[in-house]
Amino acid sequence: MIMKKFLMVIAVAFVTVSASAQFYVGGGVGIGSTKVENNDAVTTYKFIPEVGYNIDDNWAVGVAFGWQGEEGGQHTVSVEPYARFTFLKTKYVNGFVDGGVGYGHVNGGGDLFSVGLKPGVAVNFNDHFSFVTHVGFFGYDQVKPKHGAKVSEWGADLDGNNIVFGLYYNF
Repeated sequence: MIMKKFLMVIAVAFVTVSASAQFYVGGGVGIGSTKVENNDAVTTYKFIPEVGYNIDDNWAVGVAFGWQGEEGGQHTVSVEPYARFTFLKTKYVNGFVDGGVGYGHVNGGGDLFSVGLKPGVAVNFNDHFSFVTHVGFFGYDQVKPKHGAKVSEWGADLDGNNIVFGLYYNF
């Protein structure tokens, strides 16, 4: 009997929050190619599903789950929770910045850590669909391979391999 009441309270709370909430789902894909002199080009790719909640017109929280890799090389699985601040909001275009942390695990052993900002732009097709792109990263990255030296870096990463395009659906 207590379990039924508990489940009823959870269901009512979920319906109440969902009725007034602005959840979104989506994610992005990215692809790039890097060529080092006298070597073949290496293709990199990303698949990053995402879910989030709009707290109000300017703030949202969410989490992105990622799978990325390079042709014939290592693959990484990651999770990146974030808070999003929308600093420009028009009928058709929003400018935002995501501040978050990230953790990734490389299939051959090793870990990736990051904390920083990812600027982005959303093009709103209507009240439900948006085309979203993240361009670059400003912050701190650390790579800790299973074997070898730890690499840490601060700065801005605005190269062509750090652009992700996505489509979001807002409930």
